[in-house]
Amino acid sequence: MILEVAILPIKKGFSEDFEKSFLLAQNIISSMKGYVSHQLKKCIETDSKYILLVNWETLEAHEIGFRKSKEYQQWKELLHHYYEPFPTVEHYK
Repeated sequence: MILEVAILPIKKGFSEDFEKSFLLAQNIISSMKGYVSHQLKKCIETDSKYILLVNWETLEAHEIGFRKSKEYQQWKELLHHYYEPFPTVEHYK
């Protein structure tokens, strides 16, 4: 299993909107082949920062199956305009 770790810096003042959009977006990611589970956590010290933890069966399930899918385009439309700067994403085994 692979753990995707994404630090999500959200534009100031948009945390509530981001959370609402994420409620929709999580349905997209959870429907993908190779998806296992996810958690979104809000930072206590920095109100506009989140961490997204996603378990995937394989690295390819995330990097190819999800990121190269039409569903990823919907994910981007829902979430990417909230990030400043763009998130750091790493994978762990």
